[in-house]
Amino acid sequence: MCAPARVSTVGAMETLTHSQAVDIAARVRAGQLSPREVVDACLARIAATDPGIGAFQLVDAEGARRAADALSRRPDLSGLALAGVPVAVKDNLDVAGLPTRYGSAATADAPADRDDELVARLRAAGAIVVGKTRMPELAIWGFTESRAFGGTRNPRDPSRNAGGSTGGGAAAVAAGMVPLALGSDGGGSLRIPAANCGVVGLKPGRAVTALASSHWYGCTAFGPITATVADAALALDVLAGAHRWRDVTPSGEPLRVAVSLRSPSPIGRPDAGARAAVELAATLLAPVVRADPPYPMTLINSWVRHWLAGVALDAEQLGLDESRLEPRTRAVIARGRRLRRHGRPDPAESAAWRRKARDWFAGVDVLVTPVVARPAPLAGWGTDTGYLRAYLNAARGIPYTQAWNLAGLPALSLPLGGTPDRPGAVQLVSTDETTLLRAAARLEQAAD
Repeated sequence: MCAPARVSTVGAMETLTHSQAVDIAARVRAGQLSPREVVDACLARIAATDPGIGAFQLVDAEGARRAADALSRRPDLSGLALAGVPVAVKDNLDVAGLPTRYGSAATADAPADRDDELVARLRAAGAIVVGKTRMPELAIWGFTESRAFGGTRNPRDPSRNAGGSTGGGAAAVAAGMVPLALGSDGGGSLRIPAANCGVVGLKPGRAVTALASSHWYGCTAFGPITATVADAALALDVLAGAHRWRDVTPSGEPLRVAVSLRSPSPIGRPDAGARAAVELAATLLAPVVRADPPYPMTLINSWVRHWLAGVALDAEQLGLDESRLEPRTRAVIARGRRLRRHGRPDPAESAAWRRKARDWFAGVDVLVTPVVARPAPLAGWGTDTGYLRAYLNAARGIPYTQAWNLAGLPALSLPLGGTPDRPGAVQLVSTDETTLLRAAARLEQAAD
């Protein structure tokens, strides 16, 4: 995405956008590009493209340029994994000097004192933060619209929303504004917009990229959105403080692949596009078996309890003025408070599902399912939509992702097939990131 060369900014934008993070970093390490050239082309791309998309809540152009100049003086530049790579950060993570608004008018506009740990890890690896991306209020929904800061359109089909809640990050990557976006996923918030926008969204397993994260009672994980599996693997390594996945290669060993169209939601049936993507994956990964995970009938209800109670806890911990929250957010919080007063969610619910899921994976290396059951709603649909309508839209349109947050297993959305304005996508799930990434790399390669 915004990979510049030693040509004019316009030329860089026109001919060298959508470059991979691994390639940008390699060229910066080799001295073929300077961090300032990368950032200038990136900012030019944002200025030219984002007014029609709305991916960014805030662009920190001067801060990014200062960071690029400082990076050029680092003595360890030639060894940095993400040297000069522009990154966009979801606006529920702190970036020093910028406000953290959570998509809400009820939050303060004071700048954060320090970087979130994950942002600090990206910077230490040479990445350059160019801004904060849009999200729905408190990251609640699978679409990105907020009254306070507006919505994000899908670059592949601007008549539709990008999905959510990391919709701004997915749109920024899909439109070539950045090669890497950092976001969160409590029920599909990385994978859903990635699927809608035709990019890669990776939700790591529990606690892989965050130290003792308990957000939404353990459902939330933080991870990357990128254009390729290789970029996602490299970003995951940096975010996890590891060196295990960055050289991911397609698995040469036979994989036990299960394919399933079964939806955990009784009203979330996959449409023709979702089914076609899964069937293409089955063909490319053959041989496969047709096998459904043992979803409990109460699975979605169990996740919903974690979600509602988690949002209520967020509002309490952030000390929000609830009169300034959107009406549907207040409805979520009210329901979540009632659950918390009655001791919900019950940790035994998620623990039982985790055991059942891991037992099922004893006979399977990788599961392939749809990511979304149907396209995201039209742009603007969610601005004033009430709680019940938004909830039913999620139950019908995005039922495939929440199970794996509750189970704490890693899952990835991979673009596959589809049309120019409706990219196809499949979800891959495994019990470990190594198997997941190797399988995704194999499928990505087979689809080329």
